[in-house]
Amino acid sequence: MKRVCVFCGSSPGARSEYVHTAERVGRALVTHGIHLVYGGGGVGLMGHLARAVLSDGGEVTGVIPAALLKKEVALTGLRDMRVVESMHERKALMADLADGFIAMPGGFGTLEEFIEVVTWTQLGIHGKPTGLLNVAGYFERLVEFLDHAVAEEFIRPEHRSMVLVHDEPEHLLDLMKTYQPPVADKADWILGMQQR
Repeated sequence: MKRVCVFCGSSPGARSEYVHTAERVGRALVTHGIHLVYGGGGVGLMGHLARAVLSDGGEVTGVIPAALLKKEVALTGLRDMRVVESMHERKALMADLADGFIAMPGGFGTLEEFIEVVTWTQLGIHGKPTGLLNVAGYFERLVEFLDHAVAEEFIRPEHRSMVLVHDEPEHLLDLMKTYQPPVADKADWILGMQQR
């Protein structure tokens, strides 16, 4: 894995652990020789993450829609800032640039971006690893929901396994490096469910 895209909040959140962990993720990426791809913001967890990578001598690519340059206060001085026209372009470019994806605490945008790349794995569009960094238990209810969706037969167990979960950045990166995408065909599964 040479490049990892991290989705996270443009807010620092309510707990100091969120900011500290964003900075730890940045340092871990540099230690592993991994280039950061992210949403280009200079505020909230996004800003702390990117500045941590830069301060440790790592490489960062920001991708931000022109309409959000002021709202998300784009990180100034970033050598590789890609300005795109839409959120769709932003997500597509980040997905193309990255070899894997991590979601840290964030809101609607973070969840939407992460779920979309997981869906692309499920559909076989890519086989890149996707991980939730469960800082201070932030994603516990989401993990419970995914397990509930498996129990209710809306998600197959092998597709559930696509979402790697850990509370330590270094361990999550290790899981991502050894990840193998599932070989199950979603179309076959849907057909089998319809025949029940």
